Amino acid sequence: MPPSALDVLTRLNIVYPMLFKLTNQRANRHTHCGVLEFVADEGKVYIPTGCCDTDCGVFPAAMMRNLLLDEGELVHIESRSLPVATFSKFEPQSVEFLDITNPKAVLENALRNFACLTQDDVVALNYNDRIYEMRVLEVKPGNAVSIIECDMNVEFAPAVGYQEPEKMDTTSQCPRGRERRHDSRKCWFLLLPGLGEQAGWKEKEPGIASRGASQETTKTKGDSRL
Repeated sequence: MPPSALDVLTRLNIVYPMLFKLTNQRANRHTHCGVLEFVADEGKVYIPTGCCDTDCGVFPAAMMRNLLLDEGELVHIESRSLPVATFSKFEPQSVEFLDITNPKAVLENALRNFACLTQDDVVALNYNDRIYEMRVLEVKPGNAVSIIECDMNVEFAPAVGYQEPEKMDTTSQCPRGRERRHDSRKCWFLLLPGLGEQAGWKEKEPGIASRGASQETTKTKGDSRL
């Protein structure tokens, strides 16, 4: 921002940190941000077109997309005091974000480079040379919050395009014409044609096993008398 803006803000005795509301009145879009320094030419403000630090993992160019702004357009700027964030909820814009080992830690680390969050904004993160976009679904205690030196709970909504894996019902796969049993082991044998009798699937008639055992006992006693 230009040095004259700092002079005006100093006379107004605003609350620090300095936070601002940026509005594109043509498109009726707004967002919030902090300020890097007051060295711009008079009548101009600069929003970075890329990351100012290759290690910070943030791409502020998303701010211009949130505002639907093109380079050289007019933007209205107001000084604002925002409540400190206590909660935020993000929606990954692609399922590839779920492939990250610890997505919550990656997001929390990247948010350290932001001054504030505005509901319905999209923030862009750089991780392992890839850009991941996250939509701010909800923030508390207001629609725009300061995240400077705060203790904020972070949650994720299902990623765009994510589908829950279908659960297979094994009982429904048993062949027709046979009783569908709730025993998963028995249903497994039914799924392998020709192995039923070999694996002991066919039930024996009651009492056969017990009679066989009694005969063997009698024979053993007879041998002992010899």
